Amino acid sequence: MDRAEKRELVTDLNDAFKSAGSVVVAHYAGITVAQMNDLRTKMRAAGGTVKVAKNRLAKIALQGTDSAEIIDLFKGQTLIAYSEDPVTAPKVASEFAKGNDKRVILGGAMGATALNADGVKALATLPSLDELRARLVGMIATPATRIAQVVNAPAAQLARVFGAYARKDEAA
Repeated sequence: MDRAEKRELVTDLNDAFKSAGSVVVAHYAGITVAQMNDLRTKMRAAGGTVKVAKNRLAKIALQGTDSAEIIDLFKGQTLIAYSEDPVTAPKVASEFAKGNDKRVILGGAMGATALNADGVKALATLPSLDELRARLVGMIATPATRIAQVVNAPAAQLARVFGAYARKDEAA
C-alpha cells in the first residue's frame, strides 16, 4: 500500500468514525476467510460495515473524532465494525462472536462514550431503531383503535338487541 492509498484509507475511516452511531473493535485471529466473508455479508445486510485496517492507520483515523477514546483497543489483529444505527454493529458482532470462539470483542464506542466488551454486549441486546419505531407506531395506533371500538360498541350492542327482539318476534 503506497502513501496515497494509506491517506485515502485514513480519510475514509475518519469519515466513517465521524458518521457512525457505534463502532466495535474485535480480534479476528484464527478466523477463516469464509467466516470473515460471512461476517461482512451479515453486517452489510444489517446496514453496517466491517473493515480490517492496520492499527496505526486506524489510530490516526480516530484522531479528531468522538470515538478517539478507543485508540487503546487497537493491539494485535483487530477488525472494525461500524454502523449508523447504534445497535446494528454491536448486535451483528455479538451474534457472530457467540458462534465463533476465536472472535473476541474488545470494546467499542457509541458517539463519545467508550464501551468495554460488556457494554457492547449490552448495547447488542437493545432493539434497533426500526424496531423502536414500529413499537412507537403500535403504541400510538392502539389508543386510536380502542377509541374506535368504544365508539362503535353502543351501536353494535343496539344492533344485537334489535336482532334478538326480531328473532323473538319471529319465534312467537
